Amino acid sequence: MTPETVLAFGRTAMEMLVTVCAPVLLVALVVGLAVSLFQAVTQINEATLSFLPKLLAVLTALAIAGPWMVAQLTDWIRQVLLSIPAAIG
Repeated sequence: MTPETVLAFGRTAMEMLVTVCAPVLLVALVVGLAVSLFQAVTQINEATLSFLPKLLAVLTALAIAGPWMVAQLTDWIRQVLLSIPAAIG
């Protein structure tokens, strides 16, 4: 296994990580920004007000994007496992 092969596996792993995590992280970012803006406008400083909407939004995003995320990861893991013999030999 050459260093280039290891770097290629690492690069594709990082790309897959960003691809799979992006929808949930973007939802959390948007909801957090909206709640923070609401708190700034109304001057309400309640910790649970910022936590609960983000939690519900992330759970909803996971419920919607979860099957797609699992399918992406399964396809990538299958591809990696099938390419191991070629990388070793």
